[in-house]
Amino acid sequence: MLGLSQTAAYAVRAVLYIAAQPRQRSVRVAEIAAALELPPNYLSKTLHQLARAGMLASARGPSGGFRLSVPTEELTLQRVAATFAAQERQRCLLGRGACGREPGCAVHARWAPVAAQLRDFFGTTTVADLLPTRHNTP
Repeated sequence: MLGLSQTAAYAVRAVLYIAAQPRQRSVRVAEIAAALELPPNYLSKTLHQLARAGMLASARGPSGGFRLSVPTEELTLQRVAATFAAQERQRCLLGRGACGREPGCAVHARWAPVAAQLRDFFGTTTVADLLPTRHNTP
């Protein structure tokens, strides 16, 4: 998870921003982009991917925008980031192919416990855990 893509990082930040809104209001892309200082067109594509993945609901019109479609207590950072994760395996830092194939690799021996902690953090940390005040949003 160390290689969290820029898109995944933008997605996590945007989801946290949307989740922090009062009364589950829909939030427009322009507002999110301005608040988080992100490129609006890129962010729009990212949010639409999250909507297709079932984490966000989107609506058009004057009161349109994006809102969460999953309770904050159930939405993990891993679920958000996985929408943008490359399906290819992590490559060995020393150039020995896919990470983990060389059991004697000094990098792998030191990296494995750190990677496990990162996977645990992303897999068990929910959006609700990172909100200033914990509240449930559908």
